[in-house]
Amino acid sequence: MARLVVGLGNPGKAYEKSKHNVGFICLDKYVKQAKLKFKKEPKFQSEIIMVGKNILLKPKTFMNLSGNAVRSIVEYYNIEAQNIMIISDDLDLSFSKIRLREKGSAGGHNGLKSIIENLGTNSIKRCKIGIGRDEDTSAKDYVLSSFSKTELKIMDDISITISNVIDDFFNETSFQEMMNKYNGIE
Repeated sequence: MARLVVGLGNPGKAYEKSKHNVGFICLDKYVKQAKLKFKKEPKFQSEIIMVGKNILLKPKTFMNLSGNAVRSIVEYYNIEAQNIMIISDDLDLSFSKIRLREKGSAGGHNGLKSIIENLGTNSIKRCKIGIGRDEDTSAKDYVLSSFSKTELKIMDDISITISNVIDDFFNETSFQEMMNKYNGIE
């Protein structure tokens, strides 16, 4: 059974190093380590890579419409909700903290909200990466702001851990086991 890992972010150079793009950053690191290359797939409004029977997906629809891209590939490959994992940023987690969840609400994240609405279920696995919060900056401005050089170095280390999360997911490790192993890692 195929598994799908979706990294959330916004397309374009302007957003490349933004806090909202941790999903893209982590998938890019995974792909670089594996010496793979994303392929543009206009019919899915995404960039994808097949890893055996599994799929890595970077929607190119902008965050608020991520569900359109996810739905199109899920329908095309007939992927069941329990075989999907979304990698996204989380404002409510301290910077660099990792939290895996089997299901839940969008928690104010518009990319997750779009996916939940398009798939008609909130039973989608999530790998959330904390970006912290700046109380003096609006949430919208904060998530679209760029990581500092120091934060990017830390994100590089986190991306290595997330590569292990992806491998475990693709190898069908029980999600409960994955949560025990990775939750709380910083």
